[in-house]
Amino acid sequence: MSMRTIQPTIAEDLVKTVDRVVKSQGTTRSAFVRRLLRKALREIREAEQDRKHREGYEKHPVNPGEFTIPESDQVWGDE
Repeated sequence: MSMRTIQPTIAEDLVKTVDRVVKSQGTTRSAFVRRLLRKALREIREAEQDRKHREGYEKHPVNPGEFTIPESDQVWGDE
């Protein structure tokens, strides 16, 4: 994986807090930031998928009984 250096500007108190955390976790600032960026991007993707699903169901609501499975077709373990 190719890496690129970036230089964000961060408040001093935040840097001190991050430094304490990374030291206690035995990691680095860079690894910490990469992990948080990946998490934030994953959350954004999930929120976008949720929005698309919600819009889809608003345009095409579920019909009554559409997902109902007749009780006779249900399997309940060792019956």
